Amino acid sequence: MNLDFSQIVPYIPYMLQGIWVTLQLVIVALIFGFILGTLIALVKIMNNRFLRFLADAYTSVFRGTPLILQLMIIYFAVPQLTGYDIPTFLAAVLAFGLNSAAYISEIIRAGIQAVDKGQMEAAMALGIPYKPAMKDLILPQAMKNILPALMNEFITLTKESALVSTISYMDLMRRAQVVGSDIYRNFEPLLFVGLIYYMMVMGLTLIGKKLEKRLRQGD
Repeated sequence: MNLDFSQIVPYIPYMLQGIWVTLQLVIVALIFGFILGTLIALVKIMNNRFLRFLADAYTSVFRGTPLILQLMIIYFAVPQLTGYDIPTFLAAVLAFGLNSAAYISEIIRAGIQAVDKGQMEAAMALGIPYKPAMKDLILPQAMKNILPALMNEFITLTKESALVSTISYMDLMRRAQVVGSDIYRNFEPLLFVGLIYYMMVMGLTLIGKKLEKRLRQGD
């Protein structure tokens, strides 16, 4: 093995800039996915069969097809169909947000249905309308139960964000590829950003454990 990490030293600041670029994408996509996923989850527990069918179809499509395919369709097919040259950041947020919403909707739906039905029945008996009862009583309890699954989705999204390098979005992965092509050595920059991804994931894991511990203490 002929490794020479000294060659990537001048490029380290350039690659480190990709941390914020990556996190910015992940955070925006997760917020978008969480809001949309919550709405879809609420639709799934409604009595309207048609809306439930649409929500289930959405989840089925986005969970049943590869994320990279969804990214490619949004980035390459949308301009072909609409004539709109979509920016890489917007394409990435839409692809990751829409995909994440499908998984988050199932997580939240399961969390809501895990709450004792007596909670909603008691709220109705007290004259509390459905929407306030869901917002102030059921959802907060469900969020406590599903926090580990949501943190896992956040971690998964962080790792999968490397796929945006395929559309030349300048995240960590793409910057490592640029450095590799510049110095004609790929292993060193890829190993370096791999270490950064690992530290990011471990950091998120520790944050998730601390949140879970605090919630348990609150109980």
